Amino acid sequence: MGPRANATDAELLGQTKDDAEAFAVFYERWEGPILAYLLRRTRNPEVAVDLSGEVFASALGAAHRFIGDARGSAAAWIFTIARNTLLTSIRRGKVEEQARRRLAYWEPVALVDVDLDAIAALESDGPALMAALAQLPVRQRDAIRARVLEERPYDEIAEQLQCSELVVRKTVSRGLKALRNTVEPSE
Repeated sequence: MGPRANATDAELLGQTKDDAEAFAVFYERWEGPILAYLLRRTRNPEVAVDLSGEVFASALGAAHRFIGDARGSAAAWIFTIARNTLLTSIRRGKVEEQARRRLAYWEPVALVDVDLDAIAALESDGPALMAALAQLPVRQRDAIRARVLEERPYDEIAEQLQCSELVVRKTVSRGLKALRNTVEPSE
């Protein structure tokens, strides 16, 4: 981080328009506290991480409007964004992707065909698949069944699970990775 480590939140946010590294320092400073706040309230690590992404995407979009307190701290500001993001998510029953889409560097999770093929190969070995699926968290298990075994589209699964398509993609990807580590596909 270097000399920016001692910069106030107000200074970092003020520099964000011209220097993306300034926001990266701000993000590193507040990522842990915001994630902990959201995790305590949601009790779901995946949802907390997704909401955290929403918070920082919103903060980046509003950085130019930030007016700090006398110490230059953004604590009240960033936690207000987190609170509002959480309340909006609860009202809508799902995590919104809109703020994340505004970020040019946010890459959607891409599933690799090899992963899907490996899981599809397990279908012929029903007991092994069922045992491996049973070890996954319920949300991952449901997402994998819907996407891989039932071949349903992401938007339909997102509606069923009451979350965004990006969350479904991440959930399926994490589940496939866990399955890949648990079960060797039959050749």
